[in-house]
Amino acid sequence: MRQFFIILGICAAALALILSVTPQFPIAYILTVLALIFGLIAFYLSKKPQLPKKTIQLIFLLTLISLGITSYKSLFPTPEVEIIEPKEQLDDSSMERPPKTLEELEAERQDQMQEQ
Repeated sequence: MRQFFIILGICAAALALILSVTPQFPIAYILTVLALIFGLIAFYLSKKPQLPKKTIQLIFLLTLISLGITSYKSLFPTPEVEIIEPKEQLDDSSMERPPKTLEELEAERQDQMQEQ
């Protein structure tokens, strides 16, 4: 029975760790809770006959790491980059005359000031 809960705990903790680094990280909370429950049950079952607890410690370590990553991603969301579609190309008719140079703009401004 203890081995069964250890296997379930390791599987749940590993899946929680994998899901915590993907965009579906909120699902990792469910697996983290399951891994904790399975780890606690296995710990309780191994406490009575004084069996080794190294694998149970591994379950708790993986669970703690996945919980930390998932909590970090929840508290500090990464900015999402939007894909910008290319702008419509300009008609050739609007590009017949090149844009005005700085000298032309300055000359027009001087003309307007003289008229006033």
